[in-house]
Amino acid sequence: MTISVVALSGGVGGAKLASGLSRVVAPGNLLVAANTGDDFTHMGLHISPDIDSIFYAVTDLNNTETGWGRVGETWNFMAALKEFGGEDWFNLGDSDLAMHVLRSHWLRQGKSLSEVTDRFCQAMKVSFKLAPMSDDPVATMIESDRGTLPMQDYFVREHCEPVAKAFSYEGATEARANPELMQALKDGSLQAIIICPSNPYLSIDPIFSLSEIRDQLRAANVPVIAVSPIVGGAALKGPLGKIMAELKIEPSSLSIAKHYGDLIDALVIDESDAHECESIEALGIRAHTAPTIMKTVDDQKVLAKKVLELVGVE
Repeated sequence: MTISVVALSGGVGGAKLASGLSRVVAPGNLLVAANTGDDFTHMGLHISPDIDSIFYAVTDLNNTETGWGRVGETWNFMAALKEFGGEDWFNLGDSDLAMHVLRSHWLRQGKSLSEVTDRFCQAMKVSFKLAPMSDDPVATMIESDRGTLPMQDYFVREHCEPVAKAFSYEGATEARANPELMQALKDGSLQAIIICPSNPYLSIDPIFSLSEIRDQLRAANVPVIAVSPIVGGAALKGPLGKIMAELKIEPSSLSIAKHYGDLIDALVIDESDAHECESIEALGIRAHTAPTIMKTVDDQKVLAKKVLELVGVE
């Protein structure tokens, strides 16, 4: 593969733009780095929520109504689990379960998370490189009014109800960034780095908690462009709006620009937020507008093409 575009992704919004990019970037020219701060072990199974969300989105297997899991999923396993008195706070669909079982089996055999992800992509003929941000464990932790919570406890078990106070990323100091991602970021064929419209605290900051990646973005000789996950003063999906309010941060694209700061050169914001462009550009960050709400695959492709056009990638 000759990588010309690297995208950093996590969550539903990230998976949607990754899906759009996968349909418009030439096969073999795209690398999508997935957040693994959400990864955890549940009943002996290694779960990689963000890798799976991207995988399902690009293979048209995703459940577009819920934003997670597989379309047409069945729940016989969960029903039986509940009958036996097992933990049922984290849903594992019957088809989805096959991925978790296989991933856990291969990891126990000594395969890396990257190698396991490659196997899944080869099986479904995915045309781009899907890479975990690291093969080493990094765990997103939420400091809250109910104590320190692992990501899935906060997000699923507690339904994002605890008041978020701060975030940390356990293992980030020791973890090594994915070598293939680092090679792509340094390669002369690279033309652009895209930060997908993901929750910055829960999906992108875990990636940036790896100093190698963060430093390489600052040193990059290609444009780094982010897409804001905020539209009209609100997050389209997930707890981002709630988190920003709890941190006393205005839910706006300007706040997203301030958060990423010198890591980005440009920010794409929704057309409805065009009034924020001047304030964003006062930070030294170029502001562009586009339709950023992605309800359909066509919407994903339109936004992907627009972002690539803005950074000069044909």
